[in-house]
Amino acid sequence: MKFEFLHPSDQLVMFMDRIYSNGMTTMSGGNISILDENGDIWITPSGIDKGTLTRNDICQVKPDGTVKGRYKPSVELPFHKKVYQTRKDVKSVVHAHPPALVSFSLTRTAPLIDIIPTPNIVIGKVGIAEYDVPGSAKLGENIAKIFKEGCNAVIMENHGAVTCGADVFTAFWRFETLEYCAKLNMQSRILGEPVTLTNEQIELLKNNYNEAMLSEYIPSFRTSEELESRRLMCNLAHRAYSKRLFTSTQGSFSQRLSRDSFLITPTEADRLYLNEADIVRIDREWREAGKRPSRGVLLHKLIYDMHPEINSISVAHPLNVMAFGITRTPLDARTIPESYIMMRELQSVPFGTSITEPKKISEMLSESTPLVLIENDSLIVTGSSLLNCFDKLEVADFTAKTIISAKNIGKTVRISDDEVNEINIAFNLK
Repeated sequence: MKFEFLHPSDQLVMFMDRIYSNGMTTMSGGNISILDENGDIWITPSGIDKGTLTRNDICQVKPDGTVKGRYKPSVELPFHKKVYQTRKDVKSVVHAHPPALVSFSLTRTAPLIDIIPTPNIVIGKVGIAEYDVPGSAKLGENIAKIFKEGCNAVIMENHGAVTCGADVFTAFWRFETLEYCAKLNMQSRILGEPVTLTNEQIELLKNNYNEAMLSEYIPSFRTSEELESRRLMCNLAHRAYSKRLFTSTQGSFSQRLSRDSFLITPTEADRLYLNEADIVRIDREWREAGKRPSRGVLLHKLIYDMHPEINSISVAHPLNVMAFGITRTPLDARTIPESYIMMRELQSVPFGTSITEPKKISEMLSESTPLVLIENDSLIVTGSSLLNCFDKLEVADFTAKTIISAKNIGKTVRISDDEVNEINIAFNLK
């Protein structure tokens, strides 16, 4: 989707709806603004139901302070103005009260962000702004002070969080990523102590994008199989986002078309709005012209080349599974029969293996090991089809969540070796 062609009012309605629908604010809480090229600030109104917001509800604030619109602008307008005055590179500000980030605001601490690479790449440094009355000039000064230090995200003491960006999507992506990171902090601490990454490890992943290794070409035809796979891939990406298995720009699917051809989701494209034309076709050493495939495209290709039985792959960052990955806690699928049947023996590899030793990961994959967890990074899921792959991804996060939740109840009892053997026989598992 080309966000730059949407009017500021439509952009604000779109992203406020996502914030509200994703449980990151309440009916009357939160606000978003956009600074346009004329110097006008477009901002969500004060005290209006965020679940029914329309473009006609958005307020336009002129540089001289004149307000156009049917409602009053958000009471937090002063700090939005202050951020724009402080950071000339910022064109959008997002503020809301997502539960995990509010929990950190109550302790007046920021979540660890160096437990996975994405927050460091997307957000960078996270700061904490001193408490003051909502809507006050002092609160604006406190927030702007932290943004001036180079932060793109701020935890507001006993309040919530605010992010900024060159456009509303970037500001929202940073906000969503920070909330994901806060949740990951909380889930992981139930299992143990999170292991942080070094700057060198983060840079390793940040600099790893090898699209140049694939030359561009223009496909001369598209089969009905390809068109159907594009449609299904988009539908499952949308579903993965709605179920929090993907974030806006994290998470990929691919689908084999033939021995030397497959489809894959693009990089840096909003998973909620993916359409068939966004999907990238890979043929041998060639990628569809004008498109940027997922960063893991070469790993997908390697797996397909080595495993003719694998027809679909997902590389994702499901919250509950990643809690095991950042605490280096083994994730044993022998919980309920469905979990074991779908996941079998999940293996883990150290962070960076997908970059330095991708062949090692491919060699680990088999019928008995269809999933591999990369510590502090991602979960690789393989399947016989897109639906089978999605099913395994969903079951994996479900399994991880139930194990974490069970720790609040008592000691977990796994299925015994004898019971596992009975399942193997009953379902003809190798």
